[in-house]
Amino acid sequence: MAKTETTTPDAQPTAAAVPFTPIIALAPAIGWLIPGAGHMIQKRWIRGLLLMGAVAGMFAFGVAMQGKVYKSNTGDLLDILGFIGDLGAGAFYFLARIFEWGGTSISAANADYGTKFIVVAGLLNVMAAVDAYHIAIGKKQ
Repeated sequence: MAKTETTTPDAQPTAAAVPFTPIIALAPAIGWLIPGAGHMIQKRWIRGLLLMGAVAGMFAFGVAMQGKVYKSNTGDLLDILGFIGDLGAGAFYFLARIFEWGGTSISAANADYGTKFIVVAGLLNVMAAVDAYHIAIGKKQ
């Protein structure tokens, strides 16, 4: 007669709780406001400078092409998503709004490409801030 074994499912290993340190909150916040700074305060100088250069360059090219910088008060769904993408650029977005950089409407192909550069710069900065957070909690090197 065959013996049947009953097994209980193995418990999944749980991640150890990461103790809160100020750098965990500071790295993504500063990294969002000033692109690349979240990495630089963690002494990841090259990565921080590369991210800063990429986000600043893309935003500057977008503004130079008269790309539209979205405002928060429009009701169109695509404008709202564009605003969220632009806002991701942190201080660059606020500077663009204060100094009225960029175009107000997209009237040429150049301006459309510029608008996309500005939005993608913001999205890249958000990804960089998340990366800075993962480095701060020790999830990534």
